Amino acid sequence: MNNIIRTTARCLRSSAWQYRTAQNNGELLSGRARLMCSSSAVQKNLEEIVKKDKVVVFMKGTPAQPMCGFSNAVVQILRMHGVDGYAAYNVLDDQDIRQGIKNFSNWPTIPQVFFNGEFVGGCDILLQMHQSGDLVEELQKLGIRSALLDQEKESK
Repeated sequence: MNNIIRTTARCLRSSAWQYRTAQNNGELLSGRARLMCSSSAVQKNLEEIVKKDKVVVFMKGTPAQPMCGFSNAVVQILRMHGVDGYAAYNVLDDQDIRQGIKNFSNWPTIPQVFFNGEFVGGCDILLQMHQSGDLVEELQKLGIRSALLDQEKESK
């Protein structure tokens, strides 16, 4: 229920809502009216969210308590690189964000990682970037020094 209230409030604040009713030949069918946030408002909101921070992760759960193995893997990879200051959004808390981010990125699974507003990929892509060393380079482009570089110096 709280999710419905939050979604409704967000839609009203953004002024991008539509009041829809189930009608039969112009007659209102009782109990079927719904307040729906337009998909364009959700997409605009997501665009603002992914551009707000250098690193944004849409995941199941939170970094402190991931709720699936793939989300946990993304958190662990970022942690290995010393990336702590990223925005994380729990898609389990908001169905609009959960489905909206899949539509926004045209990527069917969660977690999803964004760097500077650009979609990077999911767990598999981030893992591949980590293993190949590309993640260190991408983080440098963001102005983030990977902690793995410091570990290499210490081991020499």
